[in-house]
Amino acid sequence: MSIRMMLPVESEWVTGGILTGGRVALVSRRCFAPKREFMFLNRTMGTLAAIWGIVGSIAILGYAIVRMAQHANEAIEYPWGIQHFLVLMIWVAFMAFSEGYRGFQRNFSPRVAARAIYLIDRSTITRLVLAPLFCMAFFGAPRKRRVTVIILTLLIATIVIVFRFIPQPWRGILDIGVIIGLGWGIVATLVFVVRYWMTDEVTYDAEVIEPEQCDG
Repeated sequence: MSIRMMLPVESEWVTGGILTGGRVALVSRRCFAPKREFMFLNRTMGTLAAIWGIVGSIAILGYAIVRMAQHANEAIEYPWGIQHFLVLMIWVAFMAFSEGYRGFQRNFSPRVAARAIYLIDRSTITRLVLAPLFCMAFFGAPRKRRVTVIILTLLIATIVIVFRFIPQPWRGILDIGVIIGLGWGIVATLVFVVRYWMTDEVTYDAEVIEPEQCDG
């Protein structure tokens, strides 16, 4: 059973909660009166959407790891000097903190998990089909969040392209750092999913915008 917490209808950003099967999912949105009902899929389909969203999101990160791992393995075949090992240690530490901890563990991973849990009781056909993109906030999120996700995606794609022009073993060294960050993100996402799925409260703002109530 889903119980919806009523929110003011003034034209302003508000944060409320959706109590779904004992779980509270935070929602931020810009609301406008009048409100109207919106049809959501049943809980079984919503659960499938949540699982697909999680699997798809992790698969995207995993695919990037597999692609980079090939070049990381090639780098091992080249002769390494002290400078290579020094750069590797610094780069790995930097990527573990900046990408793994700050980027994934503190932002991306809990948001993906929160939006996946949100799908269990508030999924639609579009959200079911495009669940990974929904979980990663490519749509159904505030404009600022959508723009941020798109910029980050383009930035990552640019980095991948630029890395192609870097000779070995430096390319492999850079790839190893990125792999550490992405691997951290996968583990963090799974941890948050399990935590939110098995507890009664989702503590991270899912930042979901419902189209029938909101602007954008």
